[in-house]
Amino acid sequence: MKTLFVLNHAPYGNELSYNALRLAGSLSKIQGEETRVFLMGDAAACAKSGQKVPEGFYNIQLMLNRVVRNGAPVGVCGTCMDARGIADPELAEGSKRSTLNELTAWTQWADKVLVF
Repeated sequence: MKTLFVLNHAPYGNELSYNALRLAGSLSKIQGEETRVFLMGDAAACAKSGQKVPEGFYNIQLMLNRVVRNGAPVGVCGTCMDARGIADPELAEGSKRSTLNELTAWTQWADKVLVF
């Protein structure tokens, strides 16, 4: 099964991106499953490297890294990055600047699209 996760919410402040990455991480570990993650809107900040959170608090960057280590590509909307002042070198390892055209192609590729 091919699953695309589209995240729209900021990494902190609510738990939508947290829960999406929990599920994407779990699904991406299953043999035969293919997972992709696209970050847009405020979720572009999920891919910002160097996140520091209080001890005992979840770290979205580390969660995203786990998904990447499981082989899932992560695209970050370039327009959304620009609007938030996030430069390409600031992206977490395994994340890449992407486009609406790539999101379109990924949507056509997917059997399931989950939007958070």
